[in-house]
Amino acid sequence: MNILLEFFVDGLFAAIAGIGFGAISNPPRRAFLYIAILAAGGHMLRHLLMNYFAMDIAFSSLFAGMLIGLLSMPLAYRAATPSTVIYIPALLPMIPGKFAYNTLFSIMMFLRTSHDPHLADLYLTKFMSNGLITFSVIFFLTIGSTLPVFILPKQAYQMTRKNKVL
Repeated sequence: MNILLEFFVDGLFAAIAGIGFGAISNPPRRAFLYIAILAAGGHMLRHLLMNYFAMDIAFSSLFAGMLIGLLSMPLAYRAATPSTVIYIPALLPMIPGKFAYNTLFSIMMFLRTSHDPHLADLYLTKFMSNGLITFSVIFFLTIGSTLPVFILPKQAYQMTRKNKVL
């Protein structure tokens, strides 16, 4: 039961963050529920893959982004809004803020300690490591979330139209 609570809490916080990010872009009120569902589902899938299937954060983000992208099409149809309105705020809680912060911190420390080769090398290594993780997670989230549009172009086009889906 402890595992279920862990997933629930992870999904709850992701949903709250997704709603917060959605509020910034001023979507219709009917879209907030779907943003929360997508954010929670994607974040819980990534958490599951990372912690119980020993998958790295980048490829876990790819599959989470694919889930969000696939689910965004029928949910956007129900909300009568473009899918980007609901899937972009849902992706934002999965941006690796800790790694992005450490990337910027490492480059600043590298510049401050450039006179000491040992420290400069340490901070440059941290910069490259954190930067690569940040870039790869954002890249795979982008690929995963937009891939369904390319796989199912007719359905993606018709999601905002109230016509019959082909």
